[in-house]
Amino acid sequence: MTQTDQENLSEQSLDPVDTESSDSAETIHSNSRRKFLKTTGYTIGTLVIGGALGSLIGCGKKEETSNNNNAPANTPSTSTGGAAEEVRNYNRALMFLTQEQFRIVESATERIFPEDDNGPGAKSLGIAFFIDHQLAGDYGFNSRDYMSPPFYSGEKEQGYQGRLKRREIYEIGLRELDNYSNTKYQKGFASLAEEEMDAVLKDFESDTAKLTTISASSFFKTLRSSTLEGAYSDPLYGGNINMGGWRMRGYPGNQMSYAAVIDKGFSKLEPSSLQDHLTAH
Repeated sequence: MTQTDQENLSEQSLDPVDTESSDSAETIHSNSRRKFLKTTGYTIGTLVIGGALGSLIGCGKKEETSNNNNAPANTPSTSTGGAAEEVRNYNRALMFLTQEQFRIVESATERIFPEDDNGPGAKSLGIAFFIDHQLAGDYGFNSRDYMSPPFYSGEKEQGYQGRLKRREIYEIGLRELDNYSNTKYQKGFASLAEEEMDAVLKDFESDTAKLTTISASSFFKTLRSSTLEGAYSDPLYGGNINMGGWRMRGYPGNQMSYAAVIDKGFSKLEPSSLQDHLTAH
């Protein structure tokens, strides 16, 4: 995760409404949103490199495990010796979020980064797992940030100043997202229709939703930033499954060398991850 995401976080009392939120408000409802996300991916894609997960191969045990609600949605499998043998991906488990929170994150990120003709969406890329795993680690604890008072509302480039850790902001933000949905539509966020989810997210983005503890727009920006990072980070971190985000961008990932193609003009390369380098040795 990048240090700049601190700028997206603020407590309501310390950080006024972000004026930049209106610039991207239209991205919720139109195809221009996906175009914006794809463009942003150039920046994020250059910061991260990484590995791939195995592809799904149907086997006898698949039907059996599909009845397990806790089983991961994306379970790679392989076959050995003639008999199909499933290989479960045990990284597809929750480390911080509750299952209810996970469903909200998965639904919200899918609306921010929806699947379409351009490529996979947030759910297919495992972005909710990426966010969960990040919140369980140093990112969620702000372990590299100065977190001691006094807290002042400084310049934008000075970043977030506040006592709440990112994991606490996420907990509050997800709860408020669900409360706002119940108030507006009498349903939890994960149960809303897509257009209703978009409307709720847009209200958060524009600060139409008034929260007492954190800035709604800052939480939305944090969620959007995490979504993009999950789409373009190395699959090692739990998102960008099968390097689907990289393939959509045409990003080559972590190539050890370009010597073989540097004199041949433009060449479209199959993405390479850190895991690919490991298995090659």
